[in-house]
Amino acid sequence: MATDTFDILFLIARPAAGKSEIIDYLKRTPEPERRARFHAGELAELDDFPLIWTWFEEDRLLVQSGHPRLHTDADEHFLYPYFWDLLIERLSLNYARLLRDQPDFHAGGGTVLMEFARGVQHGGFRQAFAHVPPEMLRRGAILYVKVSWEESLRKNRARRNPAKPDSILEHSLPDANLAFLYQESDWNAFSAADPAYITIQDVCVPYAVFENEDDVTTPRGEALGRRLEETLARLWVRSAVR
Repeated sequence: MATDTFDILFLIARPAAGKSEIIDYLKRTPEPERRARFHAGELAELDDFPLIWTWFEEDRLLVQSGHPRLHTDADEHFLYPYFWDLLIERLSLNYARLLRDQPDFHAGGGTVLMEFARGVQHGGFRQAFAHVPPEMLRRGAILYVKVSWEESLRKNRARRNPAKPDSILEHSLPDANLAFLYQESDWNAFSAADPAYITIQDVCVPYAVFENEDDVTTPRGEALGRRLEETLARLWVRSAVR
């Protein structure tokens, strides 16, 4: 483990809250500055959206060929709620493979960014983190990007690009699907016991909240940099003393 960088940052929020923009900002920041300001070195991303999109595409191709869907119904809701758990387990498997192939990734300052959104309808963050391996929780810290449901809906509409529905930065859900899956969040209940730490599977995991109701993430300017630096500084201190 490096002494100046996070091993794993769980970057979570409502959809369109600004998670992907934060990752994009970190990727655009030169590594020496990224380590000094944000405690993040070489970056490796674990994001469940590409997995979800692949399932959508496969089901569409199957329908076109006259075969039954494997993952979703006609409204593109998952056929089984445990598919949400499978996504977390898949990301965790990808993390294990990263360390298999690069066992010194963290020792060299590498930081894994694991990004996902969850709503109460499919178990919420509590359910998702129940499927993260304890060894990842012990190495991790949570950065929660906080926006209201109304702001999530606004930004989901604003980023929609019909020409690139598979894009990390430009994908969106239809309003009805977004509301069905994500309008209700369990974040407040999940984090209510302590303002700095969440106990998950008997592991004390530090967290910090990045306030983004005023949307500093979309421009990806210095306002984002300053707020991210301040928030991650708090999280770094909490990670050091847990």
